[in-house]
Amino acid sequence: MQRLFARIRLNYGQKLFLIATLPLILTALAISVVVTLQSRQLAEREIETLEAQLIEAKRAELKNYLSIARTAFVNIYGRAAPNDEAAMEQVSQILAGMLYGQDGYFFVFNYDGINLVSPRRTELIGRNWTGLEDEGGQPITDELIRLARTGGGYHSYEWPKPSTGERAQMVTYVIGLQDWRWAVGTGVFIDDVVATVTASRQMVEARVERTFFYIGAAMLAALLLVFVSGLFINIRERRLADAKLKKLTQRVFDAQEEERRRVARELHDGISQILVGVRYALDTAKRRLAAGDARAADTLERGITHLSGAIQEVRRISRDLRPGVLDDLGLGPALKTLAEEFGKRTGITTEFSTVVFRNRLDDEAKIALYRVAQEAFTNIERHSGATRVTVDVRGHTHGATLRIADNGCGLDRAKPSGTPGGGLGLRNMQERVEQLDGTLTVISGKTGTTIEANVPLTHLLPPQERPNPKEKARA
Repeated sequence: MQRLFARIRLNYGQKLFLIATLPLILTALAISVVVTLQSRQLAEREIETLEAQLIEAKRAELKNYLSIARTAFVNIYGRAAPNDEAAMEQVSQILAGMLYGQDGYFFVFNYDGINLVSPRRTELIGRNWTGLEDEGGQPITDELIRLARTGGGYHSYEWPKPSTGERAQMVTYVIGLQDWRWAVGTGVFIDDVVATVTASRQMVEARVERTFFYIGAAMLAALLLVFVSGLFINIRERRLADAKLKKLTQRVFDAQEEERRRVARELHDGISQILVGVRYALDTAKRRLAAGDARAADTLERGITHLSGAIQEVRRISRDLRPGVLDDLGLGPALKTLAEEFGKRTGITTEFSTVVFRNRLDDEAKIALYRVAQEAFTNIERHSGATRVTVDVRGHTHGATLRIADNGCGLDRAKPSGTPGGGLGLRNMQERVEQLDGTLTVISGKTGTTIEANVPLTHLLPPQERPNPKEKARA
């Protein structure tokens, strides 16, 4: 799925819509196929049952007709001899006159295939029809004679309909008069049965089409609902994202301005005053040298001392902006230097411990953890009133962890009520860690505050294959 998305290059909203709609479409198609198959199978069984029942009713009707006809000539046939021409003629006239419906009649063939009675197809009478077949190759005369010889039975074939002249499927029932070697039968056309079966199949297809329409309509409504909901959520999320982006942009601007104010304040309060002192010392030394005063050397020495202090102050500001030791030696030595300078500057007892990293952190992780430590030290110095701080940084199988703990008054007491912008430092730390897909945990109470930043294993570089034993270990 991810490879498919990567090839198609969909945006987030399109991916979300596709993920939501694809299972719905597949489910609807599966339901449609299953419903169609089951409906058609059930309908086909019902249609086959209906067709069998209708044909069976037709067969029973044929038996009744033939039974009536036999009753009409049974006395004549029973008294006649096998070669009684008069009796045969009398029975033929009786059968020829027994017509029913528009197409019903009785027919007679002798066992030689000659037609003797056919009141609605008189052109067949007196001719030998042995080998007669319908258009589909179904034998007619020979099969009727065979059934008559064996006692009787049903036979189906196509035959011209007397009322219309069109060929239609016909079911016949034939019996044999063995003494006269006659095949006597009658038939009924089942085109009404075929029409009923065809209509039933058309109704099934119409029901299947309606089912497809209902499923398609329901799926379309669901897709529209998903689309509208996704559009609404997308617009809402975009508005929230825009609002968050504006806030984040403003916070970036505020942080930049705050950093500029800090640097300007340190330059003005620190380096500027030191350089003013240096200039004053140089001017004084110049006047004393011109006057031949022996104290000129002391004044120059004091100016040199102030100049050294200015140099150290510039280095400190530069180190705060971007510590060179972080790039040269790694995170561990940089944090150790930061902790030592913090302890010297504030007088707070600072303990630092670390475990040599088997892997090295990438630049993003090193900078983020270093800034977290800087922000934590700033908060401790300004608000906590702590007397002891412990710093621990180490790598492990899940990534890297930086843990800073103090014994101060905690966050709730450290923040004065109504302080504007309170918690900005913690938010900055959290955002830095979240950019690395890491986690920031803050535990604060009356006995102190603990800040723990965890960086995932993805930000640890693989170990060097041939490490130089003289090179210092880096984080």
